[in-house]
Amino acid sequence: MSRAEETDPELVEELLGGKHRALARAITKIENRSPGYREIVSALHRHTGNAEVIGITGSPGAGKSTLVDKLARAYRDAGHTVGVIAVDPSSPFTGGAVLGDRIRMASNIGDMDVFFRSMSARGTLGGLSTATADAVKALDAFGKDKIIIETVGAGQNEVDIVRTADTVTVLVQPGSGDDVQMLKAGILEIGDVFVVNKADMDGAARTVSELEEMIHMREDPRANLNVGHHGADAFSGDDRGGEPHGSVGDSDSIGGSDADDEERGDGGWTPKVVETVATSGEGIDDLVGVLAEHRAYLERSGRLEAKARTRYAEEIRQLVRSDAAALLERELDRRGGVEALAEAVRERETDPYAVAAEIVGPLEACVEGDR
Repeated sequence: MSRAEETDPELVEELLGGKHRALARAITKIENRSPGYREIVSALHRHTGNAEVIGITGSPGAGKSTLVDKLARAYRDAGHTVGVIAVDPSSPFTGGAVLGDRIRMASNIGDMDVFFRSMSARGTLGGLSTATADAVKALDAFGKDKIIIETVGAGQNEVDIVRTADTVTVLVQPGSGDDVQMLKAGILEIGDVFVVNKADMDGAARTVSELEEMIHMREDPRANLNVGHHGADAFSGDDRGGEPHGSVGDSDSIGGSDADDEERGDGGWTPKVVETVATSGEGIDDLVGVLAEHRAYLERSGRLEAKARTRYAEEIRQLVRSDAAALLERELDRRGGVEALAEAVRERETDPYAVAAEIVGPLEACVEGDR
């Protein structure tokens, strides 16, 4: 049977049966929004909910791709299957991924249990489109244990990743005051784990200290803290220092212990800071450990279910808005197009509110009538 003759139920059946080609074809239909893609996602939904979804974001040049490569390798070495979605900037001409053809997963080439897919952000703020969230569902239904989403790193608009990932990891380069200022602008609020990558560079210790300071200030805005409050015992040795607060195994870490959470009474998660050198793999095991700690916290606290409810609620709202907008656009076209209506408004024959009421009125009457 040719691909053209393949029906969506057969595609779904093959995907659930573990056929990688079916997974690739399904994601292609999802990304292109081809006819029948909604039925595919709907059929897959009941088979989802088992994968751990990790978001990797940060400014360009922070080493996200290399870190994702090494993280995927670490999960494979532990016996997990991995799916990676790299959300690239959209081409202004084709809408496709500009960087989609680059080699990013050098450590995992040839490993069939690492599925890599580069997708276009399609101009969506935060670098994630609805297609990306649907692709995550396909990987989840396929049976991938770990799904990693790497985003374009578009600054504070990356908050969209929160709606798709269970754990958000933010990469920061050492010695970059601009990066830290960017975090203060909004992206700090979404990070569960902060990674100072390229930690062998000058300025790594200071960047770690600044991040920890910002996290402490977020947790307790009344604290009179400054970058140097850790004192001489916070870091020792060379510029990188010794074990930073927040590293794995540090009982006084920035994340605190369960007992600390209970003492505070909020039972929450305080973001941790991890140092890595992705090119050599240094610190990757520490990162894996912190990600596991956050996953355990989500499951223990009930936050995993709460995040899922929030994610699905936003997805429903987004789909309803999108479908309603498309329906109303068709109604605008039926009435001669928005340009003609705008001209009528310009001529003072009507006004924007009256036009909107006239367009939405039939839909409102239909909904109210059914109710």
